[in-house]
Amino acid sequence: MNYLAHLYLSGDDEAIMTGNFIGDHVKGNAMDSFSPGIRKGIWLHRKIDEYTDSHPIFLMSKGRLAARYRKYSGVIVDMYYDHFLACNWHDYSDEPLASFTRRVYRSLLNRITMLPPRTRVILPAMAASDWLSGYSSLAGLQKALIGMAGRTAFPSGMETAIEALTRDYEQYQNEFRVFFPQVTGYVNDLLRRKW
Repeated sequence: MNYLAHLYLSGDDEAIMTGNFIGDHVKGNAMDSFSPGIRKGIWLHRKIDEYTDSHPIFLMSKGRLAARYRKYSGVIVDMYYDHFLACNWHDYSDEPLASFTRRVYRSLLNRITMLPPRTRVILPAMAASDWLSGYSSLAGLQKALIGMAGRTAFPSGMETAIEALTRDYEQYQNEFRVFFPQVTGYVNDLLRRKW
């Protein structure tokens, strides 16, 4: 799952949403320096990633890309799935996507001083260009993939991944439609528990 899905799966708790958003930028025990709510969000982010990375449907999507994109295939599927979430947002939320993204950006920007340095750099650009809503179009997704390709340590080829998506669009979309309610149910169960 990429940014949009992680934020959506956080529910309405802004501290959990903040932690879930920064989860990739907080390593190991560095999470101990955050408030309990943000720590819960970081923990949730890690649980979502564990669940997703081992799920048979996600692995099926990822497997279709593995020969060409190797270790980056999972990142690409995360972004494909954010595209399908954005495109079909009305199936998962009563709040319009534009309203959700405005609310999320406002909440995260209000907490920017407590975010990791890397997140502080990314967030203003994300909000200014509305990356989250941009995932809803193939052009917006292509722009995000190009941006990701520019930030990888080694040549990833991610800038070409839009071609793989358009070739098997319906198959990826069907996989997302089966997977997403399952990850949502998993997260809802986690959030009901104490941690």
